[in-house]
Amino acid sequence: MSEAPTAIRYLMELGASFDPGAHEGVALTREGGHSHRRIVHAGGDQSGAEVQRTLDESVRLAGVQVVEKAFGIDLVIGHTKSGVRAVAGVKVAILDSNGGVESVGIVYAPAVIVATGGYGQVYASTSNPPAVTGDGIALALRAGVAASDLEFIQFHPTVLWVGSEATGQQALISEAVRGEGAILLDAAGGRVMAGVHPQEDLAPRDVVAAAISRRMAEAPAGVDDHVYLDARRIENFEERFPSITASCRNVGIDPVTELIPVSPAAHYVCGGVKATLDGTTSLQGLFVVGEAACTGVHGANRLASNSLTEGVVAGTRVGRALSWSLPEIVEPQEVEADGALIDSYHRAALRNAMSKYVGVLRTPDGLEAASAILRTLADNASAAVVPTRKAFEATNMLTIATAVVAAAKARTESRGCHRRTDFAEPLAAWERHLMCRIVDGRVEVD
Repeated sequence: MSEAPTAIRYLMELGASFDPGAHEGVALTREGGHSHRRIVHAGGDQSGAEVQRTLDESVRLAGVQVVEKAFGIDLVIGHTKSGVRAVAGVKVAILDSNGGVESVGIVYAPAVIVATGGYGQVYASTSNPPAVTGDGIALALRAGVAASDLEFIQFHPTVLWVGSEATGQQALISEAVRGEGAILLDAAGGRVMAGVHPQEDLAPRDVVAAAISRRMAEAPAGVDDHVYLDARRIENFEERFPSITASCRNVGIDPVTELIPVSPAAHYVCGGVKATLDGTTSLQGLFVVGEAACTGVHGANRLASNSLTEGVVAGTRVGRALSWSLPEIVEPQEVEADGALIDSYHRAALRNAMSKYVGVLRTPDGLEAASAILRTLADNASAAVVPTRKAFEATNMLTIATAVVAAAKARTESRGCHRRTDFAEPLAAWERHLMCRIVDGRVEVD
């Protein structure tokens, strides 16, 4: 975190425009778990988009070749002259406009950086965009690289609720709204966070998400699938939160004058491929950064806005290191044959099982039920399935979901954003990381 200010200043040098403060410098806000205002923001509530715009523009200006409509299927492995197993490249599918496979080839490279994000799309409701299906993590697992802390999935407490049947990406109602004074109410008008935590509505995300889940289970006023965010006291809401205002009004809600219906949804994964903050992994030449990596920075529960910070800092470190020296080029010796895939229509069953049984509050019976459903889906895998983007994604989602459930079953305690009803407290014996690996085609946890 000590490198964060430098990384943010570097983004500004590249052209990122953050909202100015009232007097000088940039404006700062606070979010869940924060005791001080320390978060820069852009366009009110469009910080991520501004960072992405800046980086995209920098890549374009640098003349970097970008191959669009391409999907990384598997890592290609080789050995160095001294016999060390190392990355030799990536097996890539070029896709047509409908997601079908036009061709498959190998991109040879001494260094491969995985920056594919998390796996929020394994859940029926998520704040993540459609492409966040765990592809990079699954790719690394299949190459024999360990992933850590996969059971720690952060559910954002306040995702816009648009109906009990809604699936896929839902609009995020930023924690900054509560940072500016909004409060959570149940359908009967009761304060959700009163008496739950000293910081009440600005408690850490796992605390707020669990409190909302428990309150929904009580079904106040007969409502068991959402609560409300009251932001009506915030002055200049439309100016401060233009994207949130637009998202609400798109579904017929005016956040300036009305309560905003919200519920928890999968948002961020604290686990990922085991890596250092420099991006290095146990496989020479493979680097992993951002949400796809597990560096230990976030522990069992990430503080709000630390994800963008980690991504920028770690990405800068990796880029700097590789600009000075690339790993040894190796000859490819292991090119996996096309494996079995599952049909994309199985995604719905997978997502529903994960949301129902592996959500904010987890039970032993629920985890067993999820395991059984995932095993049935795995039995449907076949080499005869037509390879498409959605089939690749569905297969990766199954790999990730299986590992998540295995880790959640193994960790018999509650810690951070992993909460089990049968083990309600953290235990000293579990102050350690769980590692997931694929061995002989099966997920193993240790």
